[in-house]
Amino acid sequence: MPNEITPELFNHLVELAALELTPDEAEYLRRELNNQLTAIHTLEQIPLDESVQPATHGVPYPPERRAPIREDATRPSTEADAILEQAPAVDERYVVVPEIPHEELE
Repeated sequence: MPNEITPELFNHLVELAALELTPDEAEYLRRELNNQLTAIHTLEQIPLDESVQPATHGVPYPPERRAPIREDATRPSTEADAILEQAPAVDERYVVVPEIPHEELE
């Protein structure tokens, strides 16, 4: 991973994301992204004991306070027709969205 997002790389990412940015906005965002990368690299340098497990949640709730894991079950929506009525275009109960312009990648 590069240590800095260069203007060339940033411009390429902006083009891929189809963003329209003024030069000032682009430079501000590139600078902010580089600040985030610097913070990440700083955090990576903190030595951790091998016994420290990766966090799965920001707050370690004890088992007696955790919500029970619920069954992963599907339920049919009763709102489907009302939702589809709000869509600007529908084809066979699928919402039609505008095509996103793109280029084939090599």
